[in-house]
Amino acid sequence: QVQLVESGGGLVQAGGSLRLSCAASGRTFSNCARGWFRQAPGKEREFVSVTSYSSGTRYYADSVKGRFTISRDNAKNMVYLVMNSLKPEDTAVYYCAAALTWGAPTRRQEYNYWGQGTQVTVSS
Repeated sequence: QVQLVESGGGLVQAGGSLRLSCAASGRTFSNCARGWFRQAPGKEREFVSVTSYSSGTRYYADSVKGRFTISRDNAKNMVYLVMNSLKPEDTAVYYCAAALTWGAPTRRQEYNYWGQGTQVTVSS
């Protein structure tokens, strides 16, 4: 059974930092894209960042570019999202996902596996 489990969310003040982790089990994702999405109340789930299987390609949403950094450890089947200079508008449930592709997709429809999400709340 494939599982993706996020951790590291919480409450932080504006300007602070958090590091999200996503642990995968049930299969290896070393040859798959790993991404992060988020969903704020009343809004659709949106793309945040993605890294290709080799980390050679990484994309970020414009709203987080320069503040967030995605990385992965294929040996541990992990993906991380370091979030710096957090803003209240970053408040959302953050989901990790995996796509069975060699590329770096940004559309949620292209992802095959999803975690349950971790809440990130940024206070002003």
